[in-house]
Amino acid sequence: MKYLFCYFVGNNPKEESVRFAVSEDGYHFKALNKNRPIIKQRKGKKCCRDPYIFRDQNNLFHIIATDMRSRDGWSSNNSMVVWDSYDLLTWKNERIIDFSSFEATKNADRVWAPEVIFDKNRNEYMIYWTHHNKDDELDTITWYAYTKDFKTLSTEPKILFKPKSGKCGIDADIIERLGKFYLYQADGEKEAICYAVAENPNGPYYEPDDNKVSVATVALEGNCIYPIHGTNTYVMIADQFQSGGYFMQSTTDMINFKKVEETDFSLNHLRPRHGSMLQITDYEYLRLVKYLK
Repeated sequence: MKYLFCYFVGNNPKEESVRFAVSEDGYHFKALNKNRPIIKQRKGKKCCRDPYIFRDQNNLFHIIATDMRSRDGWSSNNSMVVWDSYDLLTWKNERIIDFSSFEATKNADRVWAPEVIFDKNRNEYMIYWTHHNKDDELDTITWYAYTKDFKTLSTEPKILFKPKSGKCGIDADIIERLGKFYLYQADGEKEAICYAVAENPNGPYYEPDDNKVSVATVALEGNCIYPIHGTNTYVMIADQFQSGGYFMQSTTDMINFKKVEETDFSLNHLRPRHGSMLQITDYEYLRLVKYLK
């Protein structure tokens, strides 16, 4: 197995687009396409952030991202953008999911960092994202809805999880291990990556009092956790959004992490911002390297 990292690189409109990098070991990455955009967005804001790449149950690939141009302001978007691909090279069927068309989110002004997990109990995909409505008293927190096709939603948007503090929780990333679902996000009160755990992807999520997992000495956001193939290690990467660069830490129990020294991974030459990781086959890796040099 190999690894495909999907990310954007900055706040300039030219930087708010999808990039790819690949790795053979999950620690050291090299840019594809000379770190230039993989997709030219033609709809919505024509800029995107926080791209999440995943493989569905039919072996079709999708990217779902924040449809946003940051120059318009941090409370300026109400949509996600989606693409499909059979081969990771050609991305088609660009479409916008507009949350202003739903009653619960008709006044949305932040629809950020969408991700997807398959809910086998419902046989549907759960999209979850960071959300804020300009007309309510809730902070910026995690919402969710279900879909079968990433074109329409089969349920109304609802709150998935909010920190007990009542403050913001952003950039949720959910992973299943041993029948439990771990939700990691940037906690606004603790100013760190914290976790909550549930028996089902749609919760309810339990938030321990001592739930800080990041071991960095600086603020982090845009966290992404993924397994290292052939080991019991999980790696979490996160955006040091204030100081710049990426931080990496690892765990074997999903709760206790240790820092991966900067000499032991290579990501920062990519200048990445919030991204996502996909495990790919050796064949998929070789095809990407061949066609996206």
